[in-house]
Amino acid sequence: MPFSGFTKSTPVPLYWVSHGPAGGERLVVLHGGPGAHHDYLLPQMLDLARDRECLFYDQRGGGRSRHDDDRAAVTWESQVRDLEAIVREFSLDPLTIVGYSWGALLALLYSVQAAHGHAAPVPARLVLIDPAPISRPWRMRFEAEFAERQQSVAVQALRDELAASGLRESDPAAYRQRAFELGVAGYFADPRAARALTPFRVTARVQQSTWDSLGDFDLTTALRDVCCPALVVHGRQDPIPLESSAAVAEALKAGLIVLDDCGHVPYVEQPEALFRAVRDFLDRTSPTPA
Repeated sequence: MPFSGFTKSTPVPLYWVSHGPAGGERLVVLHGGPGAHHDYLLPQMLDLARDRECLFYDQRGGGRSRHDDDRAAVTWESQVRDLEAIVREFSLDPLTIVGYSWGALLALLYSVQAAHGHAAPVPARLVLIDPAPISRPWRMRFEAEFAERQQSVAVQALRDELAASGLRESDPAAYRQRAFELGVAGYFADPRAARALTPFRVTARVQQSTWDSLGDFDLTTALRDVCCPALVVHGRQDPIPLESSAAVAEALKAGLIVLDDCGHVPYVEQPEALFRAVRDFLDRTSPTPA
């Protein structure tokens, strides 16, 4: 049975939930976005909770962690500070972070800060699943690729199919679900696979302010200061350039696993291969308690 609540040590309360067996190895799992919420990683990511305790939380400004204080700009620095406070509040040392998409980039930003003595504790292990681009040019390439995919013949065919379905009048809930799927179809190797993704909403203001706060970022050099075992997983058909994840793996001296027939959402598109790779890495690198 999962346990949940709100943090007490962060500047604003953040919703958290813990799944899996208590008393053993623990992971903190970071969702994408920014400005989204943890539950779109479910139920698939609960595979990791079969034998490890997994702490999920809604990052500031998204999901159940939205507050009146969100009118102030949320930045990458505030997201890193929130993560540090959560790590301390839940005594997550040794610290293993599993980050997906933006959550993987957040894990890297935290790790760079920790390597320079600006956050603690230093991560013991990192699992980075289809990390968001680590530089502004790679992010621009991603945005262009995703926009092109959203205009592809395959996605347009799905739009035509929905328009002809009559769902808008006959079943508004089903129509909204299909519209959501079309909105994220470009992330998938097969656009129809979006049907298996749990719907989510992004707080656009938070997403924009967080990306804006990064400026013309490039973590390529800074990542060389991060020293811990790491695994990078990337879908070969991800609209995020594979070169970005390869640069992460090179800087961290980490293993890089590229999944075929897979876009940006391997926990939906290739769950067996993803979780086998992650579990093998975690089994091989069990950290020693501090």
